[in-house]
Amino acid sequence: MKYIMISKNLNNYNVVLLLLLHACLISCSSNSFNTEDVILQDTTVNVDNNNAGSTGDQTPQNNSSNNIKYLALGDSYTIGTSVCATCNYPTQLQEKLSAELNSNINLEIIAQSGWNTTALIEAINNQDLSNDFDLVTLLIGVNNQFQQKPFDVYMLEFSILLNRAIQLANGNLNRVVVISIPDYSFTPFGQGLNNFQLVSNEIDLYNDFAKKTSESKNVKFLNITDISRQGLSDPTLVASDGLHLSENAYGEFVERLLPICLEIIND
Repeated sequence: MKYIMISKNLNNYNVVLLLLLHACLISCSSNSFNTEDVILQDTTVNVDNNNAGSTGDQTPQNNSSNNIKYLALGDSYTIGTSVCATCNYPTQLQEKLSAELNSNINLEIIAQSGWNTTALIEAINNQDLSNDFDLVTLLIGVNNQFQQKPFDVYMLEFSILLNRAIQLANGNLNRVVVISIPDYSFTPFGQGLNNFQLVSNEIDLYNDFAKKTSESKNVKFLNITDISRQGLSDPTLVASDGLHLSENAYGEFVERLLPICLEIIND
C-alpha cells in the first residue's frame, strides 16, 4: 500500500462537503466506496482570498516578459492519449497564446495516461519544480472514477493538488485554471459498459466537488464536459481508440481556455 501525508489544514467547508458527498455516493451509487488509510503530503498554501495573488513578500511576476511559463497538470486528457504529440490541449493552447502575445510560451506537462490524483501528487513531488509559473492548468480525476478509488480520497487529494497548483503559480490564485473532467461514457468504449449512465452520474459528482472547491478558493473553473458529451453525435470529437478525445475536441477546449488565459497573462 502506498502512503502519502494528509493535510491537517482542511477547512470546515471541505470537511462538511466531504461528509455530504460521501453520504450521497453511498446512497445513490451501487458501487462500494471503502475508506482507506491515506496520508497526503501537506502542501497547503496560505493565500489571502481578499487579495488574490498576493502572498506578502512574493516577487511580482513580469507579464510583459517574452518568456511565459505554463504548467499543465493532469492525465491522459492532458498528455493527449491517442492523438499526435502537438494535438493535446496544452500544446494547442501554447501555440495560440504564442501567436496572440507574440511571446515564447515555455510549456511543461506533467501528465500520463492512467494517472489518478495519488499518482499525480507523487509525480509532482518527484519533480524539481520552481514556483514561478505564469499559468497552471489542472485536469484530474477520471482515473479515480474509472479505477473506482474511494471518492473521499479524491476529495482530499484534489484539494491538495489545487493548493499545490496555487503554490506553483507563486501563490497567485488568479493564475490557476481547473478544467472539468470529460465524460468517457459518451464514446463507443463507454457505451459498451453496462453502467455507462452511472459513469456519467459519478463524473458529475467529481466535477461538482472540483467546481465548488475551486470556487471556494476563488480559483477559475472551466467546464468542458459538455464538449465530451457530444462524442456520440459528433464522432470527430473522439480519438481513433474509441475512448479518448480527438484533436478537434481539444481544439474546442482551447477556444474556451484562450480568452481566460489571455486575461490571466495580461493581468
